[in-house]
Amino acid sequence: MKLDKEGQELLQSLESGEWESIDNLESEIAEHRLAAKNTLKKDQRINIRLSANDLESLKTNAVELGLPYQTLVSSVLHQYVSGKLVQKSIR
Repeated sequence: MKLDKEGQELLQSLESGEWESIDNLESEIAEHRLAAKNTLKKDQRINIRLSANDLESLKTNAVELGLPYQTLVSSVLHQYVSGKLVQKSIR
């Protein structure tokens, strides 16, 4: 079986001993599931006005990504507030 670059890097990492077993796997999985559920839980609504061009661009990008456009908007906002998406410096 031929591995792609990422697969080769993972195999090399595993073989070099960079991975460790987790003592209580079920507990760890439950903890991460809860964190993911709380992160993805959408319990608040907002209304926002956008230009027709911006909305059309969002919808086009969402289609290209295979997402509903509201999910894309939510994802971009989440990335921004969590510090993973930052504004470029304008010079």
